[in-house]
Amino acid sequence: MTEEEFKDLPKNPIEAQGLLIKAFYAKFGQEALPIIREVLRAQGRALGLKIKKKLPNNKLSTIAKAFSKSFDPASVKVVSISDRKFHIQGTKCPFGLENTSRELCEAVMEIDREYFFTATDGKTKLEILKTVAAGDPLCDTIYTIEEDG
Repeated sequence: MTEEEFKDLPKNPIEAQGLLIKAFYAKFGQEALPIIREVLRAQGRALGLKIKKKLPNNKLSTIAKAFSKSFDPASVKVVSISDRKFHIQGTKCPFGLENTSRELCEAVMEIDREYFFTATDGKTKLEILKTVAAGDPLCDTIYTIEEDG
């Protein structure tokens, strides 16, 4: 292989998964979105159950701190972490979805949505304010726990 061909190779499993997702979406368009959502929701649930067993509690702050350990600090900024809110911003999509579509981002983010939902016993909601997939300059996501009662 040439050096140029090596540059296009995925650097990790998430980038490889992103290449597959983008190829599937390019071939099947809107029809692919429910399948992508379903598969990634299942992956997020499995990951959420796994992390829940490893941590001392299922508070949003505890889950968020564990989740944040996998971030590249050069591309992801933790804006805030508390028991009610986890706010992050990123300049690069780990799946490589830049300039694809917001709908594809939302389908792929089922992984994180379900991860937090599962790990916090169904208490967490995700809001995607901005996404590089839609051409925004950064991703801006907030996970929140609704007030009880």
